[in-house]
Amino acid sequence: MEWSKKEKEIENILQELDEMIPNITFRDIKTVTSAKNSQATIVNRQDTYCVGDHLAVRLDLYDHVGKRKEHGGDFLRARIYSQNLEAGASGLVQDHRNGTYLVDFTLFWEGNVSISLLLIHPSEAVSALWRARKKGYDKIAFTGKFLNGTSAVNTECGFKLNRKQELCAYLDERDQEAFYCVKPKNVPCEAFVQLKTHNTPISYLTGMEQSLLRRPNLGVEIPWPFKDIHVVPCNGTKTAKETCRVGMASPVPSGYVLHNVWHPGFCSVTDFSTLAKIQTCLKKKMVYLMGDSTSFQWVTSLLKRVTTLRYFDTHPDAPAFNTRVAVDLERNTFIQWKKHGHPIVTLAFYSVKDLDYIAREIDRVAGDSDTAVILALGQHFRPFPIDIFVRRAVNIRNAVERLLLRSPDTKVIVKAENIREMRGDMERFGDFHGYMQKLAMQRIFRSLKVGMIDAWDMTVAYNTDNVHPPEDVVWNQIVMFLTYFC
Repeated sequence: MEWSKKEKEIENILQELDEMIPNITFRDIKTVTSAKNSQATIVNRQDTYCVGDHLAVRLDLYDHVGKRKEHGGDFLRARIYSQNLEAGASGLVQDHRNGTYLVDFTLFWEGNVSISLLLIHPSEAVSALWRARKKGYDKIAFTGKFLNGTSAVNTECGFKLNRKQELCAYLDERDQEAFYCVKPKNVPCEAFVQLKTHNTPISYLTGMEQSLLRRPNLGVEIPWPFKDIHVVPCNGTKTAKETCRVGMASPVPSGYVLHNVWHPGFCSVTDFSTLAKIQTCLKKKMVYLMGDSTSFQWVTSLLKRVTTLRYFDTHPDAPAFNTRVAVDLERNTFIQWKKHGHPIVTLAFYSVKDLDYIAREIDRVAGDSDTAVILALGQHFRPFPIDIFVRRAVNIRNAVERLLLRSPDTKVIVKAENIREMRGDMERFGDFHGYMQKLAMQRIFRSLKVGMIDAWDMTVAYNTDNVHPPEDVVWNQIVMFLTYFC
């Protein structure tokens, strides 16, 4: 009964995501959305605005021959910023499904504010990317290493193998997760020790669709025909925001950057500017980070600032993605980072002996008010059909529910994935795939008492197109976590 309920939920989420994407085919590049020909109009135009006011901008999109677009589905990124103030925030984009979009900006700070409206992908590219993502698991190839005494044997692995050879099946029957390797001759399946990946030459896009994903066509600025927006402080009482705590809803935009510091829009963070304050927060605490290398950045950032934290590491030259532990023995602080289960996309071999699905890892956490679990996954799932990600997220959510049932005081933090470079392989790793996963995560975790860190929104605000955001962004994520925890 539980199994069929979960399958129905996964099916519903996939259908909801599907309904957001236009089903478009095109034969002429001139009929796709053109950023240059599109128009921005301020709906509520004023000479000056007050801090806290909203700026409404209408976008009317046109194709390359100047014909108005009649459907939505374009992938847009809206941002306000003041370079001299090191300030930025994202805008909320509403798709009217007819070629018109309404962008809502909250004017969080005073000064002259500039507007950036980027067409990341036209709707035609979005439709092609979504169609291509559903088609196969073979854009990434896995190579597994099996150890037989002193000799190693490499073999093909993956989520789906179209092979007639005998397979080793690595199954999680409860959570319906599966991974396979072609079984080497005279070697047991238990001898599987390492895994690595490489990109295959496979693409499910036509040549014309691929041309839309080349760098000159990515993230093109829609012309902004107006001067900067002038924002002034107006008379009015500022409402003091309560301190961030788990269970609070995270809106869009979730906050803003000012003087390179992140300010959540829905709550206030605690001051962790001194070593003593961080140490006090983490005293007698256990922190379990589960996910990808963007969450491992938290560990390296903490070790730079908290000099009393040390790696407990018997293998200093251990390969990337090995489990890492840091401790402060004097203050009884324990921090552990573990990679999430398949897929991990990397060219170098990594160990699978310490690899397990996050849901199983959460099931092993006893939990109490001095325990925090941080979840971060997404980047490695982008090259695969999204149903793998949705199933994984639902399984993790169910494990979090079990954890909070047996230990309601445990703090669970969900870090969304962040934006990344626009110069890479968009079919496999582009931000459109990450954005759809972000929406799925929000939908799956919305009813849980967890702390949300919208790393997507933060990295848009900071304008950092890097799979591994810079140190100041990472530290501001950690400050939010410490506020939730302490």
